[in-house]
Amino acid sequence: MSEEWIIGKNPVIEALRSGRSINKLFISDQLNKQAASKLENLSKKQGVIVTRVPKQKLDKLVDGNHQGVAASVAAYAYASLDELFARADQKQEAPFFIILDEIEDPHNLGSILRTADAVGAHGVIIPKRRAVGLTATVAKTSAGAIEYIPVVRVTNIAQTIEELKERHVWVVGTEAEGTEDYRVLEGTLPLALVIGNEGKGISKLVKDKCDWTVRLAMAGKVSSLNASVAASILMYEVYRKRHPVGDS
Repeated sequence: MSEEWIIGKNPVIEALRSGRSINKLFISDQLNKQAASKLENLSKKQGVIVTRVPKQKLDKLVDGNHQGVAASVAAYAYASLDELFARADQKQEAPFFIILDEIEDPHNLGSILRTADAVGAHGVIIPKRRAVGLTATVAKTSAGAIEYIPVVRVTNIAQTIEELKERHVWVVGTEAEGTEDYRVLEGTLPLALVIGNEGKGISKLVKDKCDWTVRLAMAGKVSSLNASVAASILMYEVYRKRHPVGDS
């Protein structure tokens, strides 16, 4: 796999905590002592050598706001669909997957991964074409969640939905004219939520493959929400149904 960079304090810390294989770790000689000490201690436990460098060198090595920390790693590896089901089985939970239909903004993908981790989703499914993959920007926006949420990259979303249905997972699309209000969604079922493209929404082919669709109630003047915001609301609705208040 090719070399990539993880930048920013939190993403690098989570990469170290997760046991991710790190080739090189650079920290700025201007980084505050507390952050530097934390990174050095974690690196020592993982056997990673830390190199202190001038901030100017980091500016040349990587693009973006590195916060004085940059780690060289192998490119992110994608999971398989079987691994997502195995993750659900291991936790003795009904499968809960997120399907992203041509999400293009890396910040949206990073935010969705972060929420998916928070609600205990078992994985995210994305297409290989016309969609963002796992990049350094996605990693940074996810605040480290990319290290914990498996992502499957498939050739054909519609075919993957068919496979999920054959494996007894209900596939629920999201659109403004959905057949039911999201608040009545039966979140305890084996579920895959489909989130559409930022501008076009879910494609017709993918929509036709869904078992049904849900809509978000909108009381304001704006007709739609950002893809990652809509995804977060829906994911937390599933979480709410699976973990009611007071449930042990």
